[in-house]
Amino acid sequence: MQILRRNLLQASRRLSFLLHSPPPAAHEVHAHALATLSAARRDPSIGSLAATPWAATQRRGAKMLGSDVKLGNVIQRRGRIYQVIKSHHSHQGRGGATIQVELRDVDTGNKIVERFRTDEALERVFVEDKPFTYLYQEGDNVALMEPNTFEQLEVSKELFGKNAAYLKDEMKVTLQFFDGRALSGSVPPRVTCTVVEAQPNAKGLTATPQYKRVLLDNGLTVLAPPFVEVGENIVVSTVDDSYMTRA
Repeated sequence: MQILRRNLLQASRRLSFLLHSPPPAAHEVHAHALATLSAARRDPSIGSLAATPWAATQRRGAKMLGSDVKLGNVIQRRGRIYQVIKSHHSHQGRGGATIQVELRDVDTGNKIVERFRTDEALERVFVEDKPFTYLYQEGDNVALMEPNTFEQLEVSKELFGKNAAYLKDEMKVTLQFFDGRALSGSVPPRVTCTVVEAQPNAKGLTATPQYKRVLLDNGLTVLAPPFVEVGENIVVSTVDDSYMTRA
């Protein structure tokens, strides 16, 4: 009788265990999930989309060649972030083509000169472009307005470099931001200016059109065709300060 009771008790325990235990597939999924979670805690690179901070992915950008470096580009080099403020391409015989650039450290403001091979891989950092409206200049600073919120922002005129001379009331400009800081500013590629001084057009002296220097209302001097007279509006390229056409 005791043996029978013992067998019934063991059978009852087995049945209870089977009824309350999850199926084998659930055991495997559960164990796999625990193992993955544990590995992710030890190594943040697992599940990189979730583990990698958004700001870090924005900082690193993409690869670019030395031949593609342009004024205003932001690059990462030796753990520092630099902005290209000057660039000059050259060819040194057997040494191949190179580009010499002047870089500004965005954190310290220090400037350095580097030389890259045109086929050298560089790490570009992407910046955020934001549109603004130019309001006025006060000393060495300029006041801008965000067109959607109407909030005003004051930045150094140096952000626009030589193109600060083209700034006019209500002009649409663009600021380049990195980590919430304004790195540089740009003006439209074509700007209308008024000629305030020009040599008179001497007709019949030569059959070949000769360009002459004219003074613009922003203080810049450009070369223009001989028919351009004082008081005329002309379109000037802000890229190389060249005459394009009559306005």
